[in-house]
Amino acid sequence: MLADYLRPEGRKLAALAVFLVAGTSVQLASPQIIRTFIDTAAQGGADAPLERLWMLAGLFIAVTLLAQVLQIGSTFFSEQLGWSATNRMRQDLATHALDLDMAFHTAKSPGELIERVDGDVAALAAFFSQFILQIIGGALLLGGILVVLYLQDWRIGALLTVFAVVAGVALHAIRRIAGGRWERLREAWSAYSGFLEERLAGLDDVRANGGGGHVMRRMAQVNQELLVSNVSAARRGHWIFLTASTLFSIGFGLALALGIWLFQRGEATIGTVFMFMQYAGMMAMPIMLIGQQLQQFQQASASLKRIGDLRAITPTLTDGPGAGWEGQRMQAPQVGFQGLTFAYRVDTPVIRDLDLQVPAGEVIGLLGRTGSGKTTLTRLLFRLYDPQAGTVTLDGTDIREARLDELRGRIGLVTQEVQLFDTTIRDNATLFDPGVPDARIHEVLTDLGLGDWLGRQPEGLSTVLKAGGGLSAGEAQLLAFARVFLKDPGLVVLDEASSRLDPATDQRIEQALDRLLGTDGSGRRRTAIIIAHKLSTVQRADRIAILDQGRLLETGRRTDLEADPTSAYAKLLRTGLEEVMG
Repeated sequence: MLADYLRPEGRKLAALAVFLVAGTSVQLASPQIIRTFIDTAAQGGADAPLERLWMLAGLFIAVTLLAQVLQIGSTFFSEQLGWSATNRMRQDLATHALDLDMAFHTAKSPGELIERVDGDVAALAAFFSQFILQIIGGALLLGGILVVLYLQDWRIGALLTVFAVVAGVALHAIRRIAGGRWERLREAWSAYSGFLEERLAGLDDVRANGGGGHVMRRMAQVNQELLVSNVSAARRGHWIFLTASTLFSIGFGLALALGIWLFQRGEATIGTVFMFMQYAGMMAMPIMLIGQQLQQFQQASASLKRIGDLRAITPTLTDGPGAGWEGQRMQAPQVGFQGLTFAYRVDTPVIRDLDLQVPAGEVIGLLGRTGSGKTTLTRLLFRLYDPQAGTVTLDGTDIREARLDELRGRIGLVTQEVQLFDTTIRDNATLFDPGVPDARIHEVLTDLGLGDWLGRQPEGLSTVLKAGGGLSAGEAQLLAFARVFLKDPGLVVLDEASSRLDPATDQRIEQALDRLLGTDGSGRRRTAIIIAHKLSTVQRADRIAILDQGRLLETGRRTDLEADPTSAYAKLLRTGLEEVMG
């Protein structure tokens, strides 16, 4: 997976490789300069050539500064490489999550998904940006040190090679210790994020019902799990660090003992012994860094596994081959539900063997108690779910034949809950469609009574809405109606769209509704499905369909049902629609 995201970063990889190789070469040169300096001073004594010593000192300073510059360059390209690759991964993961079925999003809280898309990838990015620099750079330095030592004296080279091999084997043997614990920690963070998102979203209800104490007790439980998971993973992870430290001390001691032995035998100068010690000390750094990165690797592996698990989930709702609806977005379609059966859970059907036809250009009022399947029917129409049996058709074509964007482009939706985005008024009104002219947006907002509000915005349509942008609940719903006017589809679904409007706002929207549906005779007729509790909204319907526990209880032309005192609709009118349907 990581290789796929690294492959496009060829130039950065090449630049990083150059800096790593150059930096390793410069680091290997420093002990050689010090050895020459010490041997020159020791052999010359009081007559040591100062010019040569000054030159060696200056060369050492220059090499040290160059090493720092190369280290900065390596770090820069490593960070660029790591974050560029993982940012693309974050974007792909977010796109993948958005494409998953509604059933998946219903089962997962937004907080959990945020932790997957952002938290796990961020943990991976922190590791990824250092992995090449510290693991590969460390391996280059370690290999270079051993080559130089073999060239200097095969015995010291062999000793430190054995030390490096033993250290590598030991670190590899214990690196799996904390693996499961880091995965448990990432799961704990997901639970924590989901808990916060859920409680903050329901803050009004929590306050109004005195639920603060319960929330804090539950938060203490979530925090305790986070604490236990973190301590458990960190405790086991530090075994790697402690092992690397112990091995470094042993290796340094062995190098010192061998150097002294060679010096006593006259086979090494004091400068050479000091060089051995420097190289042995330099070996500690890559070994320690590799040890630290192996600890980080446990965290990254846990995040990578969770990312892989999310990527492995595939949507069951996929694009059809295409229904040839290009250019038909504005045409009013005939809508058909044939033999429809659907259940969110297999053992609890919500729609049961339902047959319903909505002729092109007609408005149908969909009524029924809460839980009778009204909203579910519209979700099936948008193909947010597929039915277990039966079909949904537009103009006789099964909607599963259409591409998802092709289908949803033909339908406009207004719901009771309006989602406003933290972006410009233009993007909120057009739902990010750059092809809608500003003049058309101004016209629609003015017609809906939002002209004065728009005129008060400091940057007009370019004003960024923050926390609603000063819109009341009714005005926000008017903006939702504006979205449908601007999209201008042939099929409209109104899901209790006027249930939150105050009387003054309701008056402003009545004319807009008539114009949208074409019931005032001033515009083209659209096919419309209205889910409503308000009698005034249902009165503009041509047909009525009443659902009861997922079944079609009654359907017919509204005027015919009103005239028939035995019809269920007539009984609802006599009883009071709002009371019965609530």
